[in-house]
Amino acid sequence: MLRPNDLPLICLPTALPDEAAVELLEFLHELIEALERHYAAQLRRHYQRSRYRHDDPDCAGDDPPF
Repeated sequence: MLRPNDLPLICLPTALPDEAAVELLEFLHELIEALERHYAAQLRRHYQRSRYRHDDPDCAGDDPPF
C-alpha cells in the first residue's frame, strides 16, 4: 500500500510537445526570477552570512566544503 511519502513530489508529463516543453521552461525561469527579485534582500543576507562564516578562520567547523 502506498503511503503519502512514497508518492513523487512532482509528476512530469512523459510526452510533451517541443513547443510546450519550451513554454514550460520559460515559465519556470520567469517564476524563479520573480522569486529571486521578491526575496533578494533575504537571499543577500543569507549568502553574506554564509560567506562570512566560511571566511572566518576561528569558525573552521567540521562542515565539508560542498
